[in-house]
Amino acid sequence: MRLRLPGRTPEQPESATPDRAGGRPDAVEGATTAPAPSAGRGPKLQAATRKLAVASGQLLLIVAAVVLVGYVLGKLWGILLPVVLGLLFATVLWPPTRFLRKRGWPPALASAVVLLGFLAAFGGVIAAVAPQVGSQVGDLIDQATTGLQDIQEWLSGPPFNLGEDQVGQAVDDAINSLQENAQSIAGAALTGATVVGNSLLNLILALLLVFFFLKDGPRWVPWLSAQTGPRAAPHVAALSQKTWATLSEFIRQQALVGFIDAVFIGIGLLILGVPLVLPLAVLTFLGGFIPIIGAFVAGAFAVLVALVSQGFTTALIVLALVVLVQQIEGNVLQPIIQGRGLNLHAAVVILAVTAGSQLAGITGAFLAVPVAALIAVVYRYVRDELDDKSPEVADDGTRPRVTGDDAGTEVVHDRVEPPEDQPDR
Repeated sequence: MRLRLPGRTPEQPESATPDRAGGRPDAVEGATTAPAPSAGRGPKLQAATRKLAVASGQLLLIVAAVVLVGYVLGKLWGILLPVVLGLLFATVLWPPTRFLRKRGWPPALASAVVLLGFLAAFGGVIAAVAPQVGSQVGDLIDQATTGLQDIQEWLSGPPFNLGEDQVGQAVDDAINSLQENAQSIAGAALTGATVVGNSLLNLILALLLVFFFLKDGPRWVPWLSAQTGPRAAPHVAALSQKTWATLSEFIRQQALVGFIDAVFIGIGLLILGVPLVLPLAVLTFLGGFIPIIGAFVAGAFAVLVALVSQGFTTALIVLALVVLVQQIEGNVLQPIIQGRGLNLHAAVVILAVTAGSQLAGITGAFLAVPVAALIAVVYRYVRDELDDKSPEVADDGTRPRVTGDDAGTEVVHDRVEPPEDQPDR
């Protein structure tokens, strides 16, 4: 027979005696402070796993689609490249073409005159540069030979103290290496000649496309909008106009910035007496169309020519001049000229140029920034549409509307009245 202590029931064993602080049972040996699993933990974990699996599948499908699109574009690059180049040239030549068309010129005649004028101007630049290059390249080669001899004498003296035999042996080893790899070099030269030939064909095809883009350009947006549905047609028209405006703005900005760089650097080279001033100025102007990387390469050529022709001191002065002009361009001119511009961060520009150069060489570096800008335009348009911000409304307060019948389609721009509780933008 057990004795019952006062105040204790049979359902309360001794180990479950409440403590003095507030009724919590005494700690049991081997217990943990982690909370016990709730009944809803399992279903929630299954739901989270299911969502993660769906998201992973969607991501894999998107990656596969991007890879497939990149593969198809790579196979069609020979066709797409002239089209892209033609569009870029058309953005430059469209303003004078539009000027002539507004004054009653037929579209074909206005397009032909502007295109021929552009080719004549470009040919004039080449005709002005070629004689100067031909007359001064020989002198530069002689000066480079003298510079190499100076370097050999410098290596022969302190602190290197390399004997003439050692230097000569190094030169002989280099010549022998070139001779041993002559076949590979010849193959690379043949490949380079093929690339040049293909580039000329692409350029000719791009110029032909420019003529048709200039002549039939205003019909493009209505035709493209007519291939979609009624709800998508205004967005197609608005996005087409935004991408065209972005390309035009990029070309205008880079041309103006490149021209200013070429003028100031050319004046500096002329004052310092560096040869090939006009070719280096033209190279600087063309390098302006490849942001950041192009200016660096053009400046490096200018410094190299100054080093070979005028010596180390002049090369340092040219380097300081190039850095100064590029700093003024990047920190003063571009913010003023571009305004809000393409709204691309400098890091995005560098990554785009690097990726483009690795994928398609110089052509890829040239096209990288416009392509990145167009991708940014499409992304912002979709984002604003998802946020109900009416991205189809242009900055001038008009919205495109596609209208027409079986006889044809046209795009008209309707004025959008702002809400009464909001002032005009």
